[in-house]
Amino acid sequence: MSRPQPEPARTGEESVWDYPRPPRVEPVRERVTITLGGVVIADTTDAVRVLETSHPPQYYLPIDSFIDGALTPAEGSSFCEFKGEAAYFDVHGGDQVVPRAAWTYPRPTRRFAELSGRVAVYAGEMDACTVGNEHVTPQPGRFYGGWITSPIRGPFKGVPGSMGW
Repeated sequence: MSRPQPEPARTGEESVWDYPRPPRVEPVRERVTITLGGVVIADTTDAVRVLETSHPPQYYLPIDSFIDGALTPAEGSSFCEFKGEAAYFDVHGGDQVVPRAAWTYPRPTRRFAELSGRVAVYAGEMDACTVGNEHVTPQPGRFYGGWITSPIRGPFKGVPGSMGW
């Protein structure tokens, strides 16, 4: 499949097609929050994001930025050729439980050591996820966990027909 036509990025915007492969990790300067079941279950100014070609950024928060009881270990794992083996969490907030809606890399590869002790969540499974004062839009498709904010331009992997990108 051929590479899709990137949307034009203006000053202050980012095209996911300019992100690298292999991906890179960078710090996030804005406050990041996650709400589930009407409860803010995570709040931090110490997030990082992973940038990878064709994907909106994935945000990783320190595990200690989650309230007590928000994360419980879940069955199963997956493997990323860049980051290593991922473990999953069920996410709890208010009276809601979302199975396998968060993941971590307990022993990330050396290149992704900054992800150690951090957790990412599927934004589409939460009530809301914010970066700064902006509510994020989840990356299309349940397989991917990117968060789309207004300065990010696509098209994004995860839409129908994008598996070969």
